[in-house]
Amino acid sequence: MFKILQKKKLAENTFMLEVSARKIADKAKPGQFIILRIDEKGERIPLTIADKKKNSIILVILNVGHTTGRLSKLKKGDTLSDLIGPLGNSSELDKFGTVCLVAGGLGIAPIYPIAKALKEKDNKIIVILGAKTRKHLFWEDKFIKIANKLIICTEDGSKGTKGFVTKAFEAVIRKEKLNRVICIGPPVMMKAVAHISKQRVKTIVSLNSIMVDGIGMCGSCRVKVDGKIKFACVDGPEFDAHKVEFDNLMQRNTRYDKIKHKRCY
Repeated sequence: MFKILQKKKLAENTFMLEVSARKIADKAKPGQFIILRIDEKGERIPLTIADKKKNSIILVILNVGHTTGRLSKLKKGDTLSDLIGPLGNSSELDKFGTVCLVAGGLGIAPIYPIAKALKEKDNKIIVILGAKTRKHLFWEDKFIKIANKLIICTEDGSKGTKGFVTKAFEAVIRKEKLNRVICIGPPVMMKAVAHISKQRVKTIVSLNSIMVDGIGMCGSCRVKVDGKIKFACVDGPEFDAHKVEFDNLMQRNTRYDKIKHKRCY
């Protein structure tokens, strides 16, 4: 059993859980994820490790379905039945030069440990965060501490620049000599960022395809990259954005739309 040490609301429908998991925290690296199950009858869902402490990991949940709804209602002292990880390949971390990190929605959480690690590698860090409104934005205070430049975008203009992150990214790529771009968010956003950066700068995306077992056996998370079948859980979750077939990813991600809000048991 894995005890919840802290629970906090970060933004609209967005919650942070600090979970006791010493062995996972010992080995976890930026870019990796876990798969959890609330109880023995619950479904398995993947969540990126958004941060860690000595004996615990930080998870960020967006309440959009049955299991995330249940997670959002848990309290300090409650427990999770199963927690497996760290899974997936860690992010490539090096001294690239100037790195632009673009995150939208819940993608803000998984991009944070990557940004922090790249800063420790002495890179110049430019961060673009996008949210629907200021009520959906979180962790601005964390990014201010590590970013050389932080750009906030909201769709309604209630915070920062009005519009999507792609508009801000286009402005950055015109002004800055970028050595690497990392983008995490909705597939349509990652596709747009990849289109802008193509033939200009290497761009990495973290794919949030549907997963079940997390070890490459079930095949649910398969994606097409450079015309070949890859499994996001074991070959990724990070891939070269200019080789990912985003339309295929988005089509596969809609497979369970009709039942995702129903009870899984």
